[in-house]
Amino acid sequence: MTSELSAIVLAAGEGSRMRSALPKPLHRICGRPMVLLVIDALAELAVDRVVVVIGHAADQVRAVIEVEAPPGVRIEFAVQPEQHGTGDAVSVGLAAMPVGSIDDVEDLLVVPGDTPLLRSSSLADLVALHRSEDAGATLLTARLADPSGYGRVVRAPSGSVVEIVEHADATSQQRSIDEINTSIYCFSRGPLAPALRRLSPQNAQGEYYLTDVVSVLHDAGYPTRALELTDPLEASGVNDRVQLAEAEAVMRSRINARWMAQGVTMRDPVATYVDVDVVIEPDVTLLPGVALLSGTKVGRGSQVGPDCHLVACTVGEWVHISSTTAAEASIGDGAWVGPFVHLEAGAVVAPGAHIAGPSAADA
Repeated sequence: MTSELSAIVLAAGEGSRMRSALPKPLHRICGRPMVLLVIDALAELAVDRVVVVIGHAADQVRAVIEVEAPPGVRIEFAVQPEQHGTGDAVSVGLAAMPVGSIDDVEDLLVVPGDTPLLRSSSLADLVALHRSEDAGATLLTARLADPSGYGRVVRAPSGSVVEIVEHADATSQQRSIDEINTSIYCFSRGPLAPALRRLSPQNAQGEYYLTDVVSVLHDAGYPTRALELTDPLEASGVNDRVQLAEAEAVMRSRINARWMAQGVTMRDPVATYVDVDVVIEPDVTLLPGVALLSGTKVGRGSQVGPDCHLVACTVGEWVHISSTTAAEASIGDGAWVGPFVHLEAGAVVAPGAHIAGPSAADA
């Protein structure tokens, strides 16, 4: 994308349903904080700026993002001290953009920080539709068999979006609509700020709904469009530990499929755990019960497993490892490690070495 594009990531909520001392945006999926998975997807679009709206545990969230952010992405922060709704959060994010550059932002993506399965390709399609229609607002939607709890997308006969009605405010007829709002948008920057100023908290939640901006822009004559996701899972939000586990399973399946397409054999992908930042060379074989975590690297032709747990390790080429746990270890080319081996942090296994645990002879 060559035109200017910025993004606001909403990550200010407490996430009380997680029942955790850790802020919700920092819960990890395949080794990566979920808010950073969202920022990673934005980074693939070469956005000019990402403003992250933070609130609960703001200093902690900021510190993690600053350390682990993808290189080359300009990240800024805006603090929303009290959560008065998504409309208020976006207003806070806009206010954090330098005054001299606001008019230069042609388009603005707004994305929740708890949608870690969102693909950059879907965001790119959203921006492309928004620009092709010269729209004031374009939203990403999905169709669900059970849309309960979600905002419904009300369309005109022409297909344009008239409004989004939150479930709590919807009539029985509106609740029969199966197309839901995913809370992922692309806005034209110019009309957005005036539209935000027209929001009112007169609703069931007593909040400033960002969804109301769509009807404001529609009534003002701006084109309002929608793009329906082919895979509704992409927009799944993570609000509790069950949804966290479900998102992890989907992400793990994606990661494993990508590595298998690049020449890695997995005897049982369901029982194979590979973090986002792991690197695996072709002709590696992973047996059941393998967990490769925290940037572990595995060289060509190696076989890992069964039952191995490697954290931040470097594994050479043509290595065989079984029933082994290791952290920050280096294993040289052609080495045989296991079974029943534990390598302490910083351990170095020489090329060609054979290491087995004390009970290996009884196995």
